[in-house]
Parts: sequence; C-alpha cells; structure tokens
Amino acid sequence: MRIRRHLSFGEGFTIDRRRAGIWVLTGLGALLAGYLTAYLLLFPAPILPGHQAVPRVLGLTLPEAQAEVQRAQLQVADGGAEPHPSAPAGVVIWQDPPPAVIAPEGAKVTLVSSAGPPKIPVPDVSGLETGLAQTLVTAAGLVVSQVESVQAAAPPGLVMLTRPPAGTALTPGAGLTVVVSRGAPTIAVPDLLGMASADARTRLEQEGLQLGTVTRRRTADASPGIVVGQRPAAGTLAAPGTVVDIVVARSPQ
Repeated sequence: MRIRRHLSFGEGFTIDRRRAGIWVLTGLGALLAGYLTAYLLLFPAPILPGHQAVPRVLGLTLPEAQAEVQRAQLQVADGGAEPHPSAPAGVVIWQDPPPAVIAPEGAKVTLVSSAGPPKIPVPDVSGLETGLAQTLVTAAGLVVSQVESVQAAAPPGLVMLTRPPAGTALTPGAGLTVVVSRGAPTIAVPDLLGMASADARTRLEQEGLQLGTVTRRRTADASPGIVVGQRPAAGTLAAPGTVVDIVVARSPQ
C-alpha cells in the first residue's frame, strides 16, 4: 500500500512538472511573439546599426516623397515620369527599394512619378461624313468642341481637316475643331462696273455677297460715284458671303 501511494504521488508530481514546463514555454513564446510584434510592427527600428527602414512614399507628391526619403537619412534618385491612367501628374507611383526594406544610411531610393494619363493621338477623320467623324473622335476619348465650315471642292458635309491636325497627342477629354466642307463656290460675282456705289451694294447683297472696301479715285472717264473697278473680277465663282471690294470715281477737281 505504501509503495502504491509513493508511486501514485511520484507519477502525479511528474505529470505536474511536465504541465508546468509546457505552460512556462507557452508563456515565454507568447511573450517573445508579443515583443517581436511590437518591435517589428508597432515600433519598427533597424536591426543593424546604421541602417534605416525605407519609408512608404507611394501616392505622395514628388516633393513630399523626397522630403520623407531624406528624413530617413536616405538619398533620392530620380526615376523620371511615366504615364498613369489615374494618378495625377507629379504623384509617386513606384519606388525602389519598396517600403519597409532595411537599407544602409545614404542608400539611394529611386522614385518614379506620374506623367498623368497617356496622351491620345487625334484620329484622321478627313474625307468622312461629319457625324461619323464626331463619333470616331468621341470613341478615341476626345471631344469635338467646334465645327467650322469652309468653301471647298469637296461635297458638302465631308470633313476637310481637324485643328489640331491628325496625329497630335492630346490629353484625354481635350477638345478639337472639325473643319467641314460646305461645297464648291457657286456664285458668279456680278459685273459692277458703271453702277452707282449704292446700286452695286444692293446687287451684291441680292447675290449673297457683301460689299467690302470702297476706294475713291480721281478719274475723268466716269462720273463721280460710279464704280470703275472691282475685286474679285466679274464672273469669278465665289462662296456665299464673299466680300467684293470696289473702286468708285470721284471728281477730278
């Protein structure tokens, strides 16, 4: 009976010692894990003397990022600028080494900033119908801000050119002008020679043209107030609204 009690006591004591050892090791592990968590995550510090953790500067403006890097006793290396679909121009979009890497003091950190959204070339829409040209410009990511018409030999409604011209690189959403033909000149300039200046004005307006500069010149060949010259010449095909300049006789005295 005494031997069993002794063995029973010894086995229980051995088991308790093992349990106590496990609890001690568990506590030390938890303490060490907590210390490492606080050391590395909450209060990070360089493991080696003279080394610094590279700060995270992504999303900062270039001057702000440079200041952060220099504050960490590191040097800034200019990595240039690259187009970025969403980051505004001047914002840091890439850094090397990446954040949190431990680097020696004075090490270089290369910063690449955004150059803004990629440029869009103006599409070549010359020779296309106006509506289709506007659709293509919009699909390219640009905006037709103005449509101008010019007198040209091309059929009315066809695009002659764009301003700025095709191939010019613009920022997304930039506006451009589409120049459209309104057809070939169809109005023959009337013969105004021998008319009074007031009658010449009326005739031009009836034809859809405009009276331009009136120059008076002394001459003995015509009565004062009579048209003795014109430009463009009679019979010239002109577009609606074309300006016609005339020369009117004045008294030779």
